[in-house]
Amino acid sequence: MELFFVMTDNNKIINQLRALVLLTQTEEQVARTRISQARTDAVRRELTQNADNAAARSLEITEALRSIGGVPDVLTPAIGRLSAALKATFEQASPIEEALLTDLQLEHQLLDRATYLKVLADQAKLTKVRSLAEKLITAHQATVEWLTVVLAEEALGGPAALVATPVQKVAGGVAKAVNAPVRFWANTVNNAVDTVKHAGEETSDRLAAVTDRAAALSEAVRESLTAGRSATLKRAEQEAVREGNKDVAKAAKSAREELGDVSADELPIKNYDSLGVNDAVKAIKGLTTAHDIRVVMHYEEANKNRSNVANAAQTTLAGLAKEAVGVDS
Repeated sequence: MELFFVMTDNNKIINQLRALVLLTQTEEQVARTRISQARTDAVRRELTQNADNAAARSLEITEALRSIGGVPDVLTPAIGRLSAALKATFEQASPIEEALLTDLQLEHQLLDRATYLKVLADQAKLTKVRSLAEKLITAHQATVEWLTVVLAEEALGGPAALVATPVQKVAGGVAKAVNAPVRFWANTVNNAVDTVKHAGEETSDRLAAVTDRAAALSEAVRESLTAGRSATLKRAEQEAVREGNKDVAKAAKSAREELGDVSADELPIKNYDSLGVNDAVKAIKGLTTAHDIRVVMHYEEANKNRSNVANAAQTTLAGLAKEAVGVDS
């Protein structure tokens, strides 16, 4: 009976080790696909190290599997790569936060299985497997924390450690801010026309006024579409301010900030263009809101692109994100 119990326990351990190999292979491939989305060199190095560490963990898990008589699944690495490839393909249709939540789900499963493995190994008195499980728990706890902070950075408005792909940006609604002014102009005309249709006695005069207004707005749209990106958004913002539509003006300005299309005097740091790297880094570390960090970061990326400055902005925002989710720095 005791021998049967040990064999049953070992079978459970073998099953968990096999599952962990598969999931860790997927984790490695996911980390490698994320490297191209890294915002800064520091994040890129971290993701590369994470991928290499996952590859090393896969080998350790495989050795542990062999040591207790388990046979590694030769298809596991291929399945892991396929899973990651499919994940990367399907997530392009979703906003980046959904992709990150899926990454977090994978890490939680790895953490939970490693914890379960630790208890099984402890009961079976397999000290090496138990040590491996503890190592896996530590690694996945760190990754869960990192992903939680990245999601918090995104929730704060960025700049998040990972940049959305162009498709994810569209899926996430970044284009809505850019298109908002055009929708505003169109809605203004449509609403005015609808009002005229039901006006009664003043229909003719008001229709003439609306026609003139529609022509002016149409011209503004035409000019905006043919002008440069920055001029387009600036014109949209001006039109919205003139119309008294604060929401659209704010959306247009946010779009300019997202693209780095702001002037130096709009930045929350005075005389930013004249600051060297060290002074710029010091000034950025003094910023206290995600919005201000975001504006400076996008301006830096669009105009100067100094890696040390970008890293400082990313680190400063990460501090705010950690505070938001209750993670110790």
